[in-house]
Amino acid sequence: MVFLVLAAVAPLTGVVVVAAMAIALGNGGGMVVSFLVVAAILLLFAVGYAQMSKKLVNAGGFYAFVVKGLGPVGGLVAGFIATMGYNFFVAGAIGTTGFFMQIIIADLFGLNVHWIIWGIAAMAVAFLFARRGIDFSAKVLGVALVLETLMLMIFDFAVLFQSGFTFDVFSPEIILTGSFGIGLLLASTGFLGFEATALFGEEAKSPLKTIPRATYIAITTIGLILAFTTWAIVSAIGAAQAQTVALEHLESGDLIFSLSEQYLGGFLTRTMMILLMVSLFAALLAFHNAATRYLFALGRARVLPKSLSVTAKNGVPLTGGIVNFVFAGAVAAAFAVSGMDPILTLVPTMIGFGTLCILVLQMLAALSIVVYFRREGDNRWLSTFVAPGIGFLGLLCIVAMAIWNFPLLAGSDALAVSLLPILLLLALIGAVIYGNYLRAKKPGTYAGLSNDLEKFEEVAPADIRN
Repeated sequence: MVFLVLAAVAPLTGVVVVAAMAIALGNGGGMVVSFLVVAAILLLFAVGYAQMSKKLVNAGGFYAFVVKGLGPVGGLVAGFIATMGYNFFVAGAIGTTGFFMQIIIADLFGLNVHWIIWGIAAMAVAFLFARRGIDFSAKVLGVALVLETLMLMIFDFAVLFQSGFTFDVFSPEIILTGSFGIGLLLASTGFLGFEATALFGEEAKSPLKTIPRATYIAITTIGLILAFTTWAIVSAIGAAQAQTVALEHLESGDLIFSLSEQYLGGFLTRTMMILLMVSLFAALLAFHNAATRYLFALGRARVLPKSLSVTAKNGVPLTGGIVNFVFAGAVAAAFAVSGMDPILTLVPTMIGFGTLCILVLQMLAALSIVVYFRREGDNRWLSTFVAPGIGFLGLLCIVAMAIWNFPLLAGSDALAVSLLPILLLLALIGAVIYGNYLRAKKPGTYAGLSNDLEKFEEVAPADIRN
């Protein structure tokens, strides 16, 4: 489960894309602290998340959490947002994977194939891997994760031994360089995917123990990898000039590769480029798995067509996987047929909005955890109110910054892109209207929004604390 989550986060992709952009547009050398602050916020949220996940095991993930905390209508809001977010994200991931595969393969092997061909091919392989089940995906993603993390560690220690790490990154002057708020926002995008631990609970052998442990390990590991590697990057450049240098490389996106050439040489840099393709595919597979499980959960609850709840013999959502494949592939193909540059159009639009949806989903889950345990009169105030409450406030601030700075998050100031957050409002309105319709016209389906959580386990307090 940890491999699945960390693969979704894709550490190498997070460093090459997210960290480099965050240093340039956020708070420069202070991004080391920004990554640690976001990790702390998410760990506080995870305290309450762990308590809830010990009681609720459901393929609906955060959707199921919100149903328990905020009721069926709140669950519909979360379900619609999650479904939009993950499906949009997969469409964008096809563009990212195809684009980098085209560039890297053409550069290394001289084979220049259009990005949509590589993107659809990668999506097809991800679909087939997902059909094999979570165990198979975890093994594949585990290998990818080990290789890309090892590559990052080689780079990090090369910088450490050749140049040393600067402790200026922890000085207030560097931390407050540029925009600390934008730094936190961009840092939070590096953790997207950790919430997937809850999605696979029904397929885990010991979910009441597995989900909390996997969540803590995933958030901590992501934070340490991103912070440590960013520290190496900033140390290699110089803390004071980190933002300026990163801005110079922002358009080409080669900041990490240029430093790798300097510290590791040509062979390992080419290896890093190959592993970037592996990292991108791993993220595509992980987010495809997540998207199919949200479609499955909403189909099983009869919110979406019942056919989405059909599974293969090994329990893997079948129809949901096909729908995600067709939707994401069709969206990516439409951009390709229109002749649009994937990095300038498809990727920022789909991944930018998908990121916003997932951040909102995390925030709603944090609020739901606090509300649920207060309603139940739970007396463990620190783990069910204080810690998740602080996590909720932190996520609320990040979501507010994401909406306010959405053109930056999406990498485009086009009007159509800037208006995408309105879809969140439409999801809210649509969920309220649809929820009231179900309650009045289809009470069985409405009740099923809660009854579908049949894996809800009432555990004795002593067991919950274990």
